[in-house]
Amino acid sequence: MRPLGCARSPRLAVGLGFRKAATADTLTDLARDALSRLPSDLAALPAVIATIAEKDRPPLREAASRLGLPVVILPKSALAGTEDRITVESEPARACLGIPSVAEAAALAAAGPGARLVVARIAAADATCAVALWEPSPEAT
Repeated sequence: MRPLGCARSPRLAVGLGFRKAATADTLTDLARDALSRLPSDLAALPAVIATIAEKDRPPLREAASRLGLPVVILPKSALAGTEDRITVESEPARACLGIPSVAEAAALAAAGPGARLVVARIAAADATCAVALWEPSPEAT
């Protein structure tokens, strides 16, 4: 996957994982909660909503529309290599999808290589959310 936006601009990715019962209201509220936890210097950065292909459902698209954010849908294979940066594991996610955390892994993968979590996984009844930040390396600026 090609990194989003300008190669020299920091960016955010809001990762979402959720059950089929999750509503657009739940996903919107959870993403807003996660974004509200960002330090003020990060709040204005460009962002996307990200998840895996298995979660590409109408509530996700509706939440992204409400938030005014583009959607990035990732194949599960794109989440490989994020395991060492995942902070909160989900047994149901691992059992069903073989991924330790859909929200954290999707955020990290969508933000770009070397991204780091700035909001670790938070949860609602039917959904989880995390935010990752990618920043250019000093030698790239």
